[in-house]
Amino acid sequence: MGFFDRLKESLTKTRKSFIEKVESIFVGQNINDETLEELEETLIISDVGTKAAEEIMAIIREKVKKGEVKDAESVKEILKKEMIAILGNSQPIVTYGNKPFVILSVGVNGVGKTTTIGKLASRFYSQGLSVLLAAGDTFRAAGIEQIEIWAKRASAQLVKHQHGSDPAAVAFDAVVAAKNRGVDVVVIDTAGRLHTKSNLMEELKKVRRSIEKAMPDAPHEILLVVDATTGQNALRQAELFNKAIGITGIALTKLDGTAKGGIVLAIKKAFGIPIRLIGVGEGIDDLRDFDPEEFVEALFS
Repeated sequence: MGFFDRLKESLTKTRKSFIEKVESIFVGQNINDETLEELEETLIISDVGTKAAEEIMAIIREKVKKGEVKDAESVKEILKKEMIAILGNSQPIVTYGNKPFVILSVGVNGVGKTTTIGKLASRFYSQGLSVLLAAGDTFRAAGIEQIEIWAKRASAQLVKHQHGSDPAAVAFDAVVAAKNRGVDVVVIDTAGRLHTKSNLMEELKKVRRSIEKAMPDAPHEILLVVDATTGQNALRQAELFNKAIGITGIALTKLDGTAKGGIVLAIKKAFGIPIRLIGVGEGIDDLRDFDPEEFVEALFS
């Protein structure tokens, strides 16, 4: 099965809750204020977010006035076009600058952060880049073990300290080691933390500062890993992590398990932060660059 088919399959729940609902609104109905209200409600329920929903609906209402919208098909065409416009162009992670390119990975507990990092390391390795992983989740002994397993799988080097040590020190040592060894990419894991716990957010700022000490223009990418199944809660996470340390990109995991795939639009509209990667399954190849056009196409087909 090609990736597009897997993406289509992974968006089944979202499609059912969203596209099929859109179609059912207009079956045998005239397009009027009532059906448009219902459409707006459907967009919001699918976690497209109020801002994006309002923007899309303003355009649809305008086109209805002009007589350009005749049926469910023309509504779907406008939805597709506007969703792609909101999501913008594909913006994958591209390494740049002096070696190493440093990625700091953050997020709440249980979003699949370490797995995402492992898959990312594997991808870089397959592109011919050398990778070093930093076991910055020092709270959990299992966190260190998990990243060790991924380092072996992805043929990556590993920097770790003992359980309970200072994550900022791990990050510092990892960047220094990578500089000394001429490694291309460093990916730093951090402990999952609740975005509402200010002491843990402060610790994250300290990790960032120690990376800057080791390499002044790093980290080059601060990647927030978000679980798509959490819907609107993902928006709150993006907001608070962004406020604390400045997010440059988002990896959206578990898209295959959610009816709330519209969250990609809500995040982009609210913060303008690019969605870099999406996870559509458990396999090592199931982490892919996010392509807005492909995503919307898969959602509607």
